Amino acid sequence: MEGFVPRQMTLDQLAHFRALSHVTRETLLGDADVRCVDHRIPGYQGAEIEVSVITRRDHAVPGPAVYHIHGGGMVMGTRFAGAKPLVDWALQHDAVCVTVEYRLAPEHPAPIPVEDCYAGLTWMAAHAAELQFDPHQLVIFGGSGGGGLAAGTTLLARNRHGPPLLGQLLQCPMLDDRNNTESAHQYEGVGVWDRTSNMTAWRAVLGDRCGGEDVSPYSAPARAVDLRGLPPTFIDVGAAETFRDEAIAYARGILAAGGECDLHVWGGAFHGFYAIAPQSDVARACITTRDAWLARVLARGARGKASP
Repeated sequence: MEGFVPRQMTLDQLAHFRALSHVTRETLLGDADVRCVDHRIPGYQGAEIEVSVITRRDHAVPGPAVYHIHGGGMVMGTRFAGAKPLVDWALQHDAVCVTVEYRLAPEHPAPIPVEDCYAGLTWMAAHAAELQFDPHQLVIFGGSGGGGLAAGTTLLARNRHGPPLLGQLLQCPMLDDRNNTESAHQYEGVGVWDRTSNMTAWRAVLGDRCGGEDVSPYSAPARAVDLRGLPPTFIDVGAAETFRDEAIAYARGILAAGGECDLHVWGGAFHGFYAIAPQSDVARACITTRDAWLARVLARGARGKASP
């Protein structure tokens, strides 16, 4: 049927969903007073990937930075999807913002997506002087599939003694391939990302390993057994979405390990509500809370830089 938009994503519909999720540079930037410069960099195992650097046009003084990983279940989307906050933060905080075009499953299954993201993070940190930011004021940010990849990239950075992160900001993150929580069962055929869509994406990423014992916590961070030593974390999620319970569990795990985590579960909210319905009261509250957390973390980083 012409104009029909399937609610549940399956692999045979992936091309359609990719077309729906495609966001262009022009759509993202509009007439904002920012620069957007592309770089081709080495990804996992030397394959070439692309990143875009978004800065205020008059940016000249090194300060904070944000590394962004786009959503789309690790199977769709572009580096400009979900990146509107980067434009706002570049203008508000004079932040240097980098967004990465990691390779997508199923053409590029695990560990390629998360390893591409880690490669982008290490490139960004190594080029801090050139990009004009303080490498000790770097926050990682992702939503949905990008939230899961941001969590996995943070685990890689900790375990490989990689770039230090001032904070990780995870919005409705996709963390658990097992798909066995209460909320994962509640939302079948309901909402913009249901149980079937989630299982389709995870199987594309992990193949036959999905749901089994041989799954890396870098690709599915809910599998991590050690959450010590992570940077201050912000996690939020809708109360009416598939990812609710895994997001809560990850936040509890960070807190139980002695870490710092702000958790917000937004009553009545569905997956991606803050981007799909930004005019709603709950989305405005969510965005205000998220941005206030980021401002506090960046201020803490600036104070730390000023300390002897």
